Amino acid sequence: MLKKTLSSLAMIGLGFAMVNSASAEDYPQTTHEKAEQLQQPLPDAAAKRAPTKAELAKPNPELKVDTVNEKFAKDFPRQYNSWAKTAEQTEFHREVEDDPRMIVLWGGYAFAKEFNSPRGHFYTVTDVRNILRTGAPKDANSGPQPMACWTCKGPDVARLISELGEEGYFSGKWAREGAQVVNSIGCADCHDTKSQEFKDGKPALRIARPHVLRALDAVGKNFATSDRTDQRAAICANCHVEYYFDKTEGVNNVVFPWYKGRDVDSIEKYYDEINFSDWTHSISKAPMLKAQHPDFEAWSMGTHGKNGVTCVDCHMAKTQDKDGKVYTDHQVVGNPAKDNFENTCARCHDQSKETMVKTVEQHKADVRDVLVKLEDQLVKAHFEAKAAWDAGATQDEMKDALQAIRHAQWRWDYAAASHGMHIHAPDVALKVIASGLDRAADARAKLAVILAKHGVQQPIKYPDVSTAEKAWKVMGIDIEKERKDKEEFIKTVIPEWNKEAVEKGLILTPPPAK
Repeated sequence: MLKKTLSSLAMIGLGFAMVNSASAEDYPQTTHEKAEQLQQPLPDAAAKRAPTKAELAKPNPELKVDTVNEKFAKDFPRQYNSWAKTAEQTEFHREVEDDPRMIVLWGGYAFAKEFNSPRGHFYTVTDVRNILRTGAPKDANSGPQPMACWTCKGPDVARLISELGEEGYFSGKWAREGAQVVNSIGCADCHDTKSQEFKDGKPALRIARPHVLRALDAVGKNFATSDRTDQRAAICANCHVEYYFDKTEGVNNVVFPWYKGRDVDSIEKYYDEINFSDWTHSISKAPMLKAQHPDFEAWSMGTHGKNGVTCVDCHMAKTQDKDGKVYTDHQVVGNPAKDNFENTCARCHDQSKETMVKTVEQHKADVRDVLVKLEDQLVKAHFEAKAAWDAGATQDEMKDALQAIRHAQWRWDYAAASHGMHIHAPDVALKVIASGLDRAADARAKLAVILAKHGVQQPIKYPDVSTAEKAWKVMGIDIEKERKDKEEFIKTVIPEWNKEAVEKGLILTPPPAK
């Protein structure tokens, strides 16, 4: 199986190279060198740890953040109207229902209840309110999630951090500021809207979240002194990155685990050294890692990142209105090859749109094929670990097998959670998944020895998890209760949050209900 996977990796890497007709010479060499720097060891001066509570940013009354997106419609109609079109991106897939294996893989973690594919930026607040993962809190101090779960959802976050400081913002439960985080991702997430530069119609790019600036500094990419290319890429790293909640200081602040590098092995090494885990798996008891969405990391390792082609160049490309005015399209196109070919791929590639779309789809299918193979191995490993525990295995016996499960699933999640990794860096995706298959095989080999030692007949009997309903039942999740509680929360709590936000002038129109 691994030999076949590595063969697929080589073929897809070759195919991607053949399709890509843009070369390093198409961009300034200095930009290419800067992109290559993303893969180099960190500067000696870089911090090797998360910040202490004392090092968290203090309140900054000088930082002003305009959070109401509608206020920019008059002065920037082209950009605003294209941003508003993200409301048309309504389609999403209920991923754990489409692939019930995920319910097992995330056993004991809230993602097992609900995980959906992303849709337009217009819905960031709506979707985090409605997702089962945030539960049904009745007041500011209840619910399963911390305040940090709001951090990527809109400009109100930067405003709150400037008002409260990081310690003040990150403390407490998610529901605490439900009436404050009400504007979805928009203008002030990326631009210094108070500056004269912005008023003059220039980008005035800004990152107003201190934890993002710290992460960039740690890898030698100070935002203020970076060139335009690096700044454009870093803006998307506000949210489209791997991160974790550092709980060592009792604050649950957001940290990017880049202190040893941004590839899958370096981040894993960092997590292992600080003994971090997101949760303990409910049946295998393995200390697990949950990848978020390492899009920035995947992009930086791919062909486009290495050649200085940024997220904005493809997903927010320059376009021309009917009057001939050129502007940046803020609709954030998900599949540029399919939906905006002439303004994106065609500017560098000489292949036809049909060829490019087929290439993207083939990469996606190939990555998905091996990803599912890894999922199958992991599902079996979790149930085999449970069988070993049930047979009387000891912690000492299980330690290495559980670590192998942790490492294998981390690689699955790193590849699965990165939006578009199949085109951003298909060769990296397949290499990551192949190494995950290696570790899953190692875990199952170790478990086979333990099961044999304790007299367990193999293969064990695996539960039927072929549908989401069956998987939820096997994993002990009362999905109907979860849904009922969430419906009550949406019906009773959300209207109060919206009412308070409107009364305070934090928003002109409440976020859509669905």
